[in-house]
Amino acid sequence: MTPSEAFVEVLAARKVENIFGIVGSAYMDALDIFPAAGIRFIPTVHEQGSAHMADGYSRVTGKHGVCIGQNGPGISNFVTGIAAAYWAHSPVVAITPETSSMSIGLGGFQETDQLPMFSKITKYQAHVTESARMAELTARAFDMAKALMGPTQLNIPRNKFYGEIDVSIPKEMGYSLGAGDQDSLDNAVASLSKAKNPVILSGGGVVMGDAVAEVVKLAEYLQAPVINSYLHNDSFPASHPLWCGPLGYQGSKAAMKIVKAADAVLVIGSRLGPFGTLPQYGLDYWPKKAKIIQIDADRKMLGLVNPAEVILEADAKAATAKILQLLKKQKNIVCLKNKEQRLKKIQQEKSAWEKELDGWGSEKDTWSKKITKEDDYASPRQILRELEKAMPADAMVSTDIGNICSVSNSYLRFNKPKSFFAAMSFGNCGYAFPAIIGAKVGAPKRPAVAYVGDGAWCMSFGEILTCVREAIPVTAVVFNNGQWGAEKKNQVDYYGNRFLGSNLKNPSFAEIAKSMGAEGVRVDNVKDVGEALDKACSAQRNGKTTILEVMCSKELGDPFRRDALQMPKRLLSKYKKFQ
Repeated sequence: MTPSEAFVEVLAARKVENIFGIVGSAYMDALDIFPAAGIRFIPTVHEQGSAHMADGYSRVTGKHGVCIGQNGPGISNFVTGIAAAYWAHSPVVAITPETSSMSIGLGGFQETDQLPMFSKITKYQAHVTESARMAELTARAFDMAKALMGPTQLNIPRNKFYGEIDVSIPKEMGYSLGAGDQDSLDNAVASLSKAKNPVILSGGGVVMGDAVAEVVKLAEYLQAPVINSYLHNDSFPASHPLWCGPLGYQGSKAAMKIVKAADAVLVIGSRLGPFGTLPQYGLDYWPKKAKIIQIDADRKMLGLVNPAEVILEADAKAATAKILQLLKKQKNIVCLKNKEQRLKKIQQEKSAWEKELDGWGSEKDTWSKKITKEDDYASPRQILRELEKAMPADAMVSTDIGNICSVSNSYLRFNKPKSFFAAMSFGNCGYAFPAIIGAKVGAPKRPAVAYVGDGAWCMSFGEILTCVREAIPVTAVVFNNGQWGAEKKNQVDYYGNRFLGSNLKNPSFAEIAKSMGAEGVRVDNVKDVGEALDKACSAQRNGKTTILEVMCSKELGDPFRRDALQMPKRLLSKYKKFQ
């Protein structure tokens, strides 16, 4: 067969059904036979969007997400999206056709060195140096994405798609960690058995490892409260009595107060990232003396951010099930003796937090109080509460980076895993909209909603054309407050209200959406938010993409990066007035 046929045969063997990208001559010989192999090529507006779509597709399906583009500038446009997938641990395969091996180094058209730019944001890189190795290296890139839990790169000089080769198609490589070593399991069980107030932290690894049911069973046996790790609000059902909400920026005060009182924390599938354990609302909540038991499939994450007394390199599902099995053999589990008291405390903290959210109509800082007197639009928190109430039960939600989208962490609740997709630690703007498009391709029957601020929206709204052209109906909620809110808050708190670059003059995003073939709706009144979301999600069932332009006040939440800023110090006389 030809190397192009070998490449496509491996894709088919790995059950690849969708590939996101922009058409290019560098891989057109393979592209031409995608349909014959049952592979849908989904052309996007921008290559960064392609990578985010592959990420969203992967996160909702658990399958490989695949993106491809033209060598040089097309491939360099992948970098941001692949970096986001790296921190989401998504098994995305970035296929990166390269300039011909016969012209590398000559400074030819669309030439750049494509391996170094991905070296720190992929788990594995394959470079096809010989056409005869096309199937081997393609298969390995796919297998490593699953085994190493992150994106991989398959770099192919464009001339390597041509010729004739003898080849066999490699079988998919299986990989399983299991429940971990017995000594660590025994130590984990011993610590949990002796704890008076154990807490379970359920992370992204629980979702990826299909372990939510096992975590529910363990929590119910111990009657232990469960908190979500930062930006993994779908890692435990919000309707469960033991659920307490997420940690991290704009998380749940109930979760923070519960974990602060813990004497043992079982961390499942989380690296305890620094942004998810920093103080919030004035609460320094991460327990200093509790025994930490950490389970993670990536040994490099174990003990990385916070020290752990017990570490388990293990599969979240297998390890959680095994711990429950071993606990049931224990004769004296201390926390079962005070479970009624603990359950009462959980309900008290959750009720207090919900009451606070209900009354939190506007932000309490001086800047926001000033704004509410001048601004007729509803506060972001009022809008987010109404969106929460109207959100369909099985909806998938993606969030962008920024002030309002980050505040939404207080309001996003899910009962089904693989429902929440955020930009994670990379924190790039322009993530949410293409990511939810990819998720919709992977789960076409589920409502798909993106939360996007007006600044980030201008980076990504071109993908409306992808929705329209390819009949991928989604809903985007665009929060229009005419500012880069997260950065403006820093200028309020640290830089004397000197707003350089943070005020935005926006067009009508609803009208732009209409001109691109989608539905566009402007929402001026908070009372109309729920109905507008309901209609937009209903329109998805009829194949229509809707952009809800929700007009918001200029109120600002807590500083997004208080940990990384200092009050300004000016030494030169001409800058003293900026002190």
